[in-house]
Amino acid sequence: MMTINRASSGAFEIEPTKVKSPVREKDEAADRSSSVWATLRREAQAVLENDPRLARAMKLNVLDHETFAHGLAHRLSETFANNAVDGDLLTSLSLDVFDASPEILRHAILDLQAVYDRDPSTSELLVPFLYFKGFLALQGHRIAHWLWHNDKRHMARHIQSRSCDFLSIDIHPAARMGSGIMLDHGNGLVIGETAVVEDDVSILQDVTLGGTGKDTGDRHPKIRRGALIGAGAKILGNIEIGVGAKVGAGSVVVSAVAAHSSVAGVPARIVGKPKSDLPGISMEIPDADSDYVI
Repeated sequence: MMTINRASSGAFEIEPTKVKSPVREKDEAADRSSSVWATLRREAQAVLENDPRLARAMKLNVLDHETFAHGLAHRLSETFANNAVDGDLLTSLSLDVFDASPEILRHAILDLQAVYDRDPSTSELLVPFLYFKGFLALQGHRIAHWLWHNDKRHMARHIQSRSCDFLSIDIHPAARMGSGIMLDHGNGLVIGETAVVEDDVSILQDVTLGGTGKDTGDRHPKIRRGALIGAGAKILGNIEIGVGAKVGAGSVVVSAVAAHSSVAGVPARIVGKPKSDLPGISMEIPDADSDYVI
C-alpha cells in the first residue's frame, strides 16, 4: 500500500504505509486523486496566465473538469476517438471502467509520478498528462485490458489500433502491466499478448517484447519489478528479465536475465550489475568506460 504526499517541488512523493481497511484505503485513494488533480489545475492555470493563446487547450483538457477521472477520460477520448467511435462515447466508456475498476486511476497516478521522477525533461505533472504518448498509451491500454477481460474485445482492439495509428505504440490488450511504469518516448514500442511488465519498470523507445514467431500460448517476456529496458532492445520469447535487471540499448535478448544483472549485445550477454537495486526507478547512467549504454 502507498500514499502520495505533496512535495515541496510541486509533485508528489510516494511513501509506504501500513495496511488499512478497505474503507480507509478508498478514502485515501480519493484524497490522492484530488491532490493530483488540484496540482494539474494549478499548473494549467499558470500556463493559461503565461500564454493566453493556450486558454482553450487548458480549459478543454484540465480546467473544465472537476476530477482527475473526468480529466483523464477526456484526454483518452481525445487520443483514441475517430469518426467511427466518437469522443463522447469514449469519455463515457472510460468513466464506466474507472467506476468498475478504481485501481486503474491509482495506477495512472503512479505512472504520472514515475514520469515526473525519472524524466529529467519533466518539471510538471501537466506535461506528461497532456503531451507524453507513453503515458497516454499506457492509460489507454489499461482501459483496453479491462474491456478485453469483460467480453468487449472489439472495443479493446479499437483502442489498441488507435494507439498504433496515433501514438506508434502497440500494446496487446491482454498484456499485463503493473503500476509506476514509464514508457519513455514510446515510439515503436511493441508489447505482445502474453507479456507481463511489473511495477516500477522503465522502457525506452523502439523496444519489442515479442514472441519468437513459432510458439503458441504463453510466448512473451516477463519483465520483473524495477527493470530498465534500453532503447531498441528486442526481448523475444517466454523468458524472464529479473527484478532490477538492466538491458542495454540495441540488445537482442533470447534467454533469461538474472535479477540485478546487466546485459547487452547481439545476442545479449552479461556485462556487469546495475549500481542500484531497481534501475527502472533510478534510471542510472552507465560509467564512461562501459561497453554499452541505455
